[in-house]
Amino acid sequence: MQVNNQDKCILIYEDDEEILFLCKTILKKSRYRVETSSRCDKVLTDIERLQPDLILMDLWIPEIGGEKAISIIKSNAATLHIPVLIFSANAELKEICKRIGADGYIQKPFDIHRFKQIIEEHLLPKR
Repeated sequence: MQVNNQDKCILIYEDDEEILFLCKTILKKSRYRVETSSRCDKVLTDIERLQPDLILMDLWIPEIGGEKAISIIKSNAATLHIPVLIFSANAELKEICKRIGADGYIQKPFDIHRFKQIIEEHLLPKR
């Protein structure tokens, strides 16, 4: 099933400018609307304003950190439905993902094809 990318917004929380540039380039070529932030201390306000369909969250992002931000998203009735993928080089991503209730993860460094595939899988309508 193909996703209509023009209608999809991906919000990326990442403080590394080079990784952000790469991700934005990849996702914009796939015609997603991409929004970014280098801080996650206002995560609920960002979500309300931008209405993302998917969130990529770095674990080591300034202020409250990715784990706390994901916990906030997943404990809020208005935002818990939004898929959140941990986006990190941490070796224990699978365990962290389960512990904090993230919907999945993308290990850095990542393969571009696999990166796009994971994004698309999480944007498909749930059956």
